[in-house]
Amino acid sequence: MSLIEDVNSLSDDLIESIEKLTTRWLFQAILDFGWEAHDIFMQSPDDVKDVAEDITREVLDRLPGFNVPQRIYGTVDYKKARYIILPEQMVRQALFVDSKAEKEMRTATIQMSQTSLRTRQIRQGAHVDEAGLLPVVSVYGGKEYLTTTAFLHFAYEDRAENEHQLLQATICCVPNGRLQDRYNPNADDSIWLAGRNAPSLGEDFRVRVSYARLRAKAKWRVQLISYDESTSHCSGQWDE
Repeated sequence: MSLIEDVNSLSDDLIESIEKLTTRWLFQAILDFGWEAHDIFMQSPDDVKDVAEDITREVLDRLPGFNVPQRIYGTVDYKKARYIILPEQMVRQALFVDSKAEKEMRTATIQMSQTSLRTRQIRQGAHVDEAGLLPVVSVYGGKEYLTTTAFLHFAYEDRAENEHQLLQATICCVPNGRLQDRYNPNADDSIWLAGRNAPSLGEDFRVRVSYARLRAKAKWRVQLISYDESTSHCSGQWDE
């Protein structure tokens, strides 16, 4: 089995396959964590964003995969250098996973430092083309890693003071910037919605990924796990 050193030589279809494999891994990790995530949300006195971060780290540390002894850097909750094992080859991957705790279930807000994909959209009648700040291919120690970004979005509702019920976990894999033309070729064909930032206040540009728009491009990029309080059970089925 050979190791692909020139990550830029990967075809778009192979990048899709690697991201799909990563999404399956994340989906299964959350599913295996089971009802414990619901209990943590309900019982923890911490802020929901901190709870989501804790769950993300614990979930993924339990399912480590084929790790590379290389520290990587980014503005997300979980960062890991890994090997992706393909049938006949291996690829180094820089995996960036951020957690979201929001009552909104249809979108997730992200920062441009959390994606390698450009944001092409229309805001207030004007065309926007904002660069993602992650590289398509990350380089650490002189070696190339395919950048992969994903989000674990925990949707909840408030039950009482400092008591939050987890309703749904969404696993979302945002396409690598090499796949720009497939997912967001122009402002009129976009997976993005306007983010909650105020340029007049000097706030950094943010954007929301629309799950419906992304699923329309590739259903497998957005997977759902639901939590049924009546049965104390979480469930999810992989959706192609």
